[in-house]
Amino acid sequence: MTLDRRTPLDTARLRFREMEEGDFDQMAALLGDPEMMRFYPAPKSQKEAAEWIRRSRERYAAHGFGLWIIETHDGEFVGDCGLTWQTSNGRDVLEVGYHVRADLQGRGYATEAAQACVEEARRRLAPTELTAIIHPENTASRRVAEKLGMTHTEDDHGHDWIVRTVMSMRLR
Repeated sequence: MTLDRRTPLDTARLRFREMEEGDFDQMAALLGDPEMMRFYPAPKSQKEAAEWIRRSRERYAAHGFGLWIIETHDGEFVGDCGLTWQTSNGRDVLEVGYHVRADLQGRGYATEAAQACVEEARRRLAPTELTAIIHPENTASRRVAEKLGMTHTEDDHGHDWIVRTVMSMRLR
């Protein structure tokens, strides 16, 4: 069986592609930025950034999807966005995740990219539940999830560092 490894369709301003080892410098800068990672336990080290890329590549091979690089049509790196299997309260959930460079936040890129991923999940996996797992103080991320049509469904108590907000929607 051949996995469907398409990326989401291009949007008005963004295109998607698989993450590659050559993206290390940009991903290390994104994940190592204290402002960008303020809702994580800590910014990621260079080793953790390399692991992030490796796991994304494993997800493409295993599932046909993962976190994709998002960039403008001119090739400017914006961040990553995609679909990953996560755990919430001890059960596997499909999550749409997004990380946009701190200097590009507030321009609608996360919503635009996440909406394309929602449509990709709908094409590939519907009917299914799609979630966004969000730090409770991350109001910008919560607004993105709400714009996608998600509502708060539960709190995730599966991590000792934070109780996370879980928002979800049913894809048909």
